Amino acid sequence: MKFAIVERGDAYSKELADYIKERCQQEGWQYHKSNPDLIISIGGDGTMLRSIHEYLDQLDSVCFVGIHTGTLGFLTDYTKQEIHLFLHGLFNKKPQLEEFPLLEITLPEKKETFYAFNEIRIESIAKTVHLNIYIDGEFFEKTTGSGICISTQNGSTAINRALSGAVVDSGLQVMQLSEIMPIVHNHHHSLKNPYIMRKDREIMVQGDTIRYTMGCYDHLSRTFQDVNQILIRTSQKKVRFARYRTYSYLRRLKELY
Repeated sequence: MKFAIVERGDAYSKELADYIKERCQQEGWQYHKSNPDLIISIGGDGTMLRSIHEYLDQLDSVCFVGIHTGTLGFLTDYTKQEIHLFLHGLFNKKPQLEEFPLLEITLPEKKETFYAFNEIRIESIAKTVHLNIYIDGEFFEKTTGSGICISTQNGSTAINRALSGAVVDSGLQVMQLSEIMPIVHNHHHSLKNPYIMRKDREIMVQGDTIRYTMGCYDHLSRTFQDVNQILIRTSQKKVRFARYRTYSYLRRLKELY
């Protein structure tokens, strides 16, 4: 088995990474940073997101498993107190693989495409923006405010939740649209409530104020200068998690919140 480790960067996570690397090599595993079969993420959810984006071009051939040493561990399966349990499963069990699709974000005018695991936010903190939202080519609404957030099922517990979006149960492959600080009065009307849609929908965002927004996706960000249209859909790219023990989504929700 070829493996790689992505760690949080603090002293404890580095020490733990060295220990796990040594134990895996003792079992005959090969450390291969550029071409692994399994990526062990040591940290929090931010570290896992960084791991996914680091290996974005190899998602068809890699799996991820996480150990929580950070501040939030919704995407990790083990705590730092469970290292021996983790290693026992790693060396003695065949994992169940669970797949989660990414969001695919395309800028037609620039012929650029990028991806998000949790969400994409089109937002501005300095200027009110007006965005026309189309779903499958049909006009849905015009939003006025600080922007919108499009999240996956996994992302429903992240920024989407802070925007009063719905937490979506595990196994439901959907997209969710939530507005960011919407302005609602006699001259501006929008749904205001989060809207959950099938994964095969395509969202088109149009407006000449997109250029004033930032695109914030997972832990990354970019400008939308000279952009007037953004397409968002569920990608064919999928992230695979290796489950070495029974995964309870409800238990994870209760433990974290």
